[in-house]
Amino acid sequence: MAHMTLLNERSYDEVKIGDTAEITKTITETDVVNYAGIIADFNPLHVNKEYAERSMFGQRVVHGMLVASFFSTIVGVCIPGVNALYLSQEAKFIKPTFIGDTITAKAEVIEKIDEKKRIILKTEIYNQKDELVVTGKAITMLMED
Repeated sequence: MAHMTLLNERSYDEVKIGDTAEITKTITETDVVNYAGIIADFNPLHVNKEYAERSMFGQRVVHGMLVASFFSTIVGVCIPGVNALYLSQEAKFIKPTFIGDTITAKAEVIEKIDEKKRIILKTEIYNQKDELVVTGKAITMLMED
């Protein structure tokens, strides 16, 4: 089960620079196996314990895009929220995430482009050791009448 900061449905004008949201989740083996099946990425680094133990990581690594996908949860549920359209996401993978790690994905509104009603978010994911594992920037907008 994930823990997240929920924000009510808001208009573009109600979203403020400095607004933040986060979601925390422990990544399980089931999460990795299900994700591998959904996207058909059965790279042995993710799904084969013996193979991964012989790798430079010494254990299985969670798919980077599975980790980064929590940015989508923040955009669609937290900030800007339920009326959000996700336009783009930059993601830089800094450190691996392993099965059993607890990650916290965070977003902060850092810019608003009023003429296009775009909301720019700084996006970061940390592990339970408070180490940055993914960093990036998202561009979103709100569907409004």
